[in-house]
Amino acid sequence: MSFDLHTKETAPESSHPLLDNSLKSFGMIPNLHAVLAESPAALEAYQNLHTLFQKTSFDAEELTVVWQTINIEHECHYCIPAHTAIAHMMKVDASIIDALRNKTDLPTEKLQVLRSTTLALVRNRGRLAPSEVQTFKEVGYKNQQLLEIVLGLAQKIMSNYTNHLADTPVDEPFKKFA
Repeated sequence: MSFDLHTKETAPESSHPLLDNSLKSFGMIPNLHAVLAESPAALEAYQNLHTLFQKTSFDAEELTVVWQTINIEHECHYCIPAHTAIAHMMKVDASIIDALRNKTDLPTEKLQVLRSTTLALVRNRGRLAPSEVQTFKEVGYKNQQLLEIVLGLAQKIMSNYTNHLADTPVDEPFKKFA
């Protein structure tokens, strides 16, 4: 399937201010945003979900665990390297980044439980066993964080599925993490 990588010159007019947001945030228009610009509503929804997920109670490590767990489960060729770069920019410890990518144990039980809960939500389409919820809460999380994982999942479904449809090329700054 062929999708355009839009610029401000080729994108629908309603996407122009959204692409300006991308330029301001990233110093470039990431190829995912260039694809999403075809639908101004889709690009706006994605940007809003991204902003809202960053406003959750999760710290940089936890955001990375949720994002990368979903990206890796969905085998997203674009988002795995992109979020590896983002994790480095957010100063997430390299051992966490590597453990996520290599599917090895994370350094803390709390992050490990966050990963397994996120993975269970993805694989079971939002259903968790009572024992999974209990384990999640025993490490200090609450219902708030369950809902925040769902928010992150909504964002990642948009990006991962778009990248599968469009075969979005990985941006130059992210290629070294591909």
